[in-house]
Amino acid sequence: MSDPMDLMEQIEGGDEHHEKKHRLNAMVAVTIAILATFMGICKVKDDNIVQAMQLAQVDRNDHWAWYQARNIREEILRSTAAQFAAQANVQAGPAKQAFLTQAQTYQKLAGEQGKKKDDLKKQAEDDQKTYDRLNLHDDQFDLADAALALAVALLAITALTQKTWLYLVALIPSVFGVVMGVAGLMGLSIHPDALSKLLS
Repeated sequence: MSDPMDLMEQIEGGDEHHEKKHRLNAMVAVTIAILATFMGICKVKDDNIVQAMQLAQVDRNDHWAWYQARNIREEILRSTAAQFAAQANVQAGPAKQAFLTQAQTYQKLAGEQGKKKDDLKKQAEDDQKTYDRLNLHDDQFDLADAALALAVALLAITALTQKTWLYLVALIPSVFGVVMGVAGLMGLSIHPDALSKLLS
């Protein structure tokens, strides 16, 4: 016949184990809920950044295309001005002046095209800077997404195995993911280049 005191200790030990399991499951559930909510917020912001990147890329391509067009126009106008100037050298009187006037007109038009071309170059370079700045934040959200997905997977395994140490391990990618997400949301320049290159 078993000792009643031993039976009481087993019951109390079982209650303690059940309470510990319940606490761990509650922590896992709350952590997953928080991370999932945070991932949703980051996803919305990341989608907006991707749209802005696409727009910056389109603008950059348009400005470079216009730059090339202006460059061709400038070259044609300068070539035409040079032809009029050359013809003026073999003319005399009013004809010479007419050719010189045409040369000056085309030279002036070429100068205008050159100025517009330089403006387009600056706009294209600014578009590239905008794209690069947005890409940095897009990388941050990508890293956050990867880290938080890993954290959620570890938390799911924690719920199955009931290992407290695994919950603590899951907090490492959780913290990293939250830091990257906050950096993206706040526009901070935190960017682990080596990790980004590895994942790209």
